Amino acid sequence: VVAMVDEKTGRVKVVGHGEGAITAWFDSQIVLARVTSPFPHEIPDAVFAGAARRNFIDDLVLAQLHRLNLKPSPRSSDSDFIRRVHVDTLGKLPAPEEVRAFLASKDPDKRDRVIDQLLQRPEYVDYWTYRWADLLMISGKLLRPEAVKAYYMWLRTAVEKDTPWDDMTRQLVTAKGDSLVNGATNFFAVNQDPETMAENLSQTFLALSINCAKCHNHPLEKWTNDQYYAFANLFARVRAKGWGGDSRNGDGVRTLYVEPRGDLIQPRTGRPQPPAPLDGRTIAPEDPGDRRKPLAAWLTSPENPYFTRSIANRVWAAFFGMGIVDPVDDMRESNPASNEPLLAAISDYLVSSDFKLKSLMRVILQSETYQRSSATLPANATDTRYFSHYYPRRMIAEVLHDAICDVTEVPGMFNKVMQQDGSTQETKFYPKGTRALQLYDSAVASYFLETFGRNERDIACECERSTQPSMVQVLHLSNGDTVNEKLALKDSRVAELLASKREDRTLVEEAYLLCMARLPTPQERDAFTAILKETPEAGKRAVLEDLFWALMTSREFLFQH
Repeated sequence: VVAMVDEKTGRVKVVGHGEGAITAWFDSQIVLARVTSPFPHEIPDAVFAGAARRNFIDDLVLAQLHRLNLKPSPRSSDSDFIRRVHVDTLGKLPAPEEVRAFLASKDPDKRDRVIDQLLQRPEYVDYWTYRWADLLMISGKLLRPEAVKAYYMWLRTAVEKDTPWDDMTRQLVTAKGDSLVNGATNFFAVNQDPETMAENLSQTFLALSINCAKCHNHPLEKWTNDQYYAFANLFARVRAKGWGGDSRNGDGVRTLYVEPRGDLIQPRTGRPQPPAPLDGRTIAPEDPGDRRKPLAAWLTSPENPYFTRSIANRVWAAFFGMGIVDPVDDMRESNPASNEPLLAAISDYLVSSDFKLKSLMRVILQSETYQRSSATLPANATDTRYFSHYYPRRMIAEVLHDAICDVTEVPGMFNKVMQQDGSTQETKFYPKGTRALQLYDSAVASYFLETFGRNERDIACECERSTQPSMVQVLHLSNGDTVNEKLALKDSRVAELLASKREDRTLVEEAYLLCMARLPTPQERDAFTAILKETPEAGKRAVLEDLFWALMTSREFLFQH
């Protein structure tokens, strides 16, 4: 907290350090006053003048750090970087041979080369399809299996082609036809009434929650009850044949079409509200055309103050664990950006790149801001939102699951799907070896994924996902079957390493490369090598299992850093 407002007098008192905002609103009009309170550090100007800069991101971040007296952390080590960029871009740990090659390379451009290679790998498609599937609520709880597959494959194809975000959005918003032929139509299958369509589209593509305006003018934002129903009326003519009241009934085939007539009644007035996008032009109520087409044009316009900022902020948060506006799906004016010039700049960059998300990802990954160490300094240890250092965070559930499978070389099994009544049903949809990040939807039963906070995709909100540690997670990793049973299997990684007859020192190094993407320190190597050396051959398996268990339950393994 930077500043507090006295409820009686209205006087503002600075109580902390950083940059905050005071919000004032009256009659749906909102204004902000920004408050800057520098941290009490003595940092010479030369520190910022001499700080490494790669692109405009670094210029804008360093300008704010200078203003706030926050010292930037140095560049991350090569081992930290190679692990970080793999997990953030692919959702996958680097292989030992990739780590060794990267650490041994003297190429000054090796980080750029790795970034470009990762953005072209098939695992990139798996990972980002999964991330955007969270946003689009692809779930077997809401759709039949055939429709889930069609929706997922439409999205995966778009990610694989690096389809511009504005084009993807237009395809979704104006989708028509057979739900199994045009997977994008299923966006309207999970949002089946005009109000839900309006609310979830606003949350998904604008990061705006307009739900509160359904009953009355929004108490904390400018959106009115009339604007809500004007927006929802854009979807009043969307119809579907074949889905009934429950989208899971029938064979899953639906045909989406648009009627030339029909309106949504505004309950307060008892008559239709003329259809209009939020802050957009009213569409003639008598126009028989598809109202979603002018909506899509307004929504994806570079001049739309929310559309570009929303997706640029989501991409940023995926790499830093925190948005410039945070939470990422709360873009209301009364929740301002922590660095407004930075958010404006990456949004402008995305527009200039024709909404190609890979272009934005590349410039973020190349920045010194992204490549900073997660180790804090005395002069930035209390910073939690200005990106003076990289913020460690626990890996998301699916990435952690796949990391454990990769390290142990024992794949997961996904053979049950959750039903709406809470029961499970057997499925052969996912063959053995399917990664968690390759699952089409969130209805696949998995105790591990549920325990570690996957997004259940019940609502269009990032709050559905959790990366908060819990005691249940600790107990599961320590005593549960995910780690212990995989290590103990006769054909696990441990068995393979022992069969290779490698030296004890090499076994220790391989374990660290697999789990930590780094070589052990001399102390770590010597300690574990000594234990292995003094252990009889019959007991080496237990010792090696214990070594892997110790590494895989450590904070360094579980957290992205």
